Parts: sequence; C-alpha cells; structure tokens
Amino acid sequence: MFYKTALATSVMILSAGLAQAEESYRIGITQNNVGVDSYQTTYESAFEKAAAEHGNVDVVVLDAGGDVARQIGQVRNLIQQRVDAIIIWPTNGQAVIPAIRQAHKAGIPVVVTNSKIAEAGLDYIAAFSGPDNVQQGASSAEMMCEALDGEGQIVQIAGQPGYTTAMERSKGFEDKLAEACPGVELVETQPADWNREKAQRVMENFLTKYDDIDGVYAGDDNMGVGALNAAKSAGRADEIVFIGATNFAVGYEAIERGEYYGSIYQSPVDDAEAALQTALDVLAGEEVPKMNFFETPKITADNLAEFDKPVF
Repeated sequence: MFYKTALATSVMILSAGLAQAEESYRIGITQNNVGVDSYQTTYESAFEKAAAEHGNVDVVVLDAGGDVARQIGQVRNLIQQRVDAIIIWPTNGQAVIPAIRQAHKAGIPVVVTNSKIAEAGLDYIAAFSGPDNVQQGASSAEMMCEALDGEGQIVQIAGQPGYTTAMERSKGFEDKLAEACPGVELVETQPADWNREKAQRVMENFLTKYDDIDGVYAGDDNMGVGALNAAKSAGRADEIVFIGATNFAVGYEAIERGEYYGSIYQSPVDDAEAALQTALDVLAGEEVPKMNFFETPKITADNLAEFDKPVF
C-alpha cells in the first residue's frame, strides 16, 4: 500500500512470513530534484518498486527540489524519525556534509547515491552507490577522439555548475581528451543545467560564434539533443559529431537515426536498485566497499541493438 504526500512517499509492505524470517527496516531517501528530468522520476518509481518487492522495507521518499537548505532539513528530519538508514542524492556535494556528519554521530548509516559528496565527507558515509562519472567523461572523450580521428575543434555543454556529477564528467572528459587526442581542441564550455531548451540556446550561441565546430560533448543526452536540434535548425548538423552521457530515449533515437554518434548507457532502475541494496547490505552487517560503481558502457550505432531503449 502506498501513502503519498507532497513531500514524501511511504511504502510499507507487510508479510507475516517475511516479518518472522527477516528484520524489518525503515529507510529514508532524499533526492536531488525529481522534477528536473525524467531520469530522476524513473529512479524514484524504481526505488519504490524495489522496496515493495523486498517486503520487509518501509521507505520514506523525499525530494529536495534542488534546494540545499531543504535537503539538509530533510536529513535532520529523518534523523529525528530514527530511520535505520539514510540514502542521499546530494544537491551539493560539499554543503550537505554537516547534515551527513550529524546522521553519522546519531549512529545512522548514510549511503550516497548517484552523485558523490566532497572528499571531506567520506569518513561519515557507509558507502557510495552509483556511476563513475569521471570514467563516463573519459569514455565520451575516447568516442570523440575516435569520431574525429584525433583532429578538430569542439565545444562542451556542461550540466549544473557546482554539481558534482557535472564537474566530474567534465573533468573526466577534458583530462582524457588532452591525453588521448591533443589534436582535438576544446574551444569553449558553457553550462545548460541539464535542460534541453537551455542547451539549444547555448548551442545557437556557439554556432553564431564559431564558424567551425567539429564536435559537441554534452553532459547528458537531454542537453545533447538540444544541441543537435539547434544545429539542425542552422543546417549544420551534418558537419558536427554529437556525443553525450546518460543515454536518454531521445539520444537513443538520435543514434538510431544516425544523427548522434554515441553516449554512455546508464539505467536509473539499476541506479535505484543498487542504492537500496547497498543500504540493506550495510544494515545486514555485510562488508561493503566504500565506492560501489555500477557498469555504464559506451553506446554507439555499432552496439545499439544490444541495449534496450531507455524509458526516460
């Protein structure tokens, strides 16, 4: 049975047999910003479904709406509720550390999901579960080198400034690009906050500013397709290679049409299930690695058929 309010979703499945065989847990999760994109919406649904399937898990699902202060308040509220564990998708990897430290002092294990916190907070968490965003950026750089044969001029459309995922993907991409193909020049980077329409406007400005753009790297496919749309409107899409990360349905379809070179396959369902399982493993007293990365392979036209079209 599901109980929904504007701020939280509490899922509680009662099973007499499981209640006798397994200990019941109450786990709170505070997400970054469910309304920002369909990835987080799908993650939330998958998390609730996974909790229900376990049968002995009661979860409280909160959304910070991108507001750091709200998320800190949500963590403190979960501490007051004495939940067994807290999962946090941080709005800001540095600012949330005091709240995580407070949970640690209260004896409540914290699992960070999807986007890492700053290094200073690692002593206060039980584990991280999610993608390796630095490696994702590096993999995208490898595809860019391959697509441009090591030569060209490119631009980058980054995610939300100050957000760990955005910074890590950019770092991974830039470092690998410089190492693997120094003949490819990154001439400018601008943020688009994970928003397709804003990415389209950023790309329009790039197209006005630069006569020669050989490639575009976008921090996710939502922004990448925004850039593609701008280039198509300007009649320049055929001369540009588009590469993204976090393969959205629109990116998958663009690869299928031959308009988009490649991306990184990342499942919000895997993301959610991994976070919940990591928390349950911690609560069960199992030895859990501090960093738990799930696989995020490259996806191009060559291997597209091996992957299901994303539902987000």
